[in-house]
Parts: sequence; C-alpha cells; structure tokens
Amino acid sequence: MVFHVRLEHAEDGWVVAECPALPGCVSQGKDEKEALENIKEAIIGWLWAEDQKALSTLKLEQGCQPVVVVV
Repeated sequence: MVFHVRLEHAEDGWVVAECPALPGCVSQGKDEKEALENIKEAIIGWLWAEDQKALSTLKLEQGCQPVVVVV
C-alpha cells in the first residue's frame, strides 16, 4: 500500500511526520530519515489496531467467518 505523509520541521529541531489518510497517525524523528522510519511503524500499528477492532465485530455476527487477506 502507498500512503502520503506530510513532514514538518518543528521549532525544537525534530521532524514531525503525519499520515493524513489515517486520523491520529503521527510520529517524529531527529531527522527526515528517522521520522519516515517511525511513521512507517506508526502506520503499521494504526492499521493493526483498526483490524483488531473490525475482527472483534466479525466474531459477534453469526454465520460470518473471518478470513485473512495479506496486502
């Protein structure tokens, strides 16, 4: 998957990375490289958490079988 990320240089010298497509998915780093590495981890964590919420809903519905699809 491809996500667009916004980088912003903060006043304290850190670089803040935000993924606008995923509300609240924000990270930072000492430089752009570290900020991009950290936002990748944040995106993975955000997607995992959303999947876990969806999975808990699927288990409640009768006749529904959860299937894993790797993207």
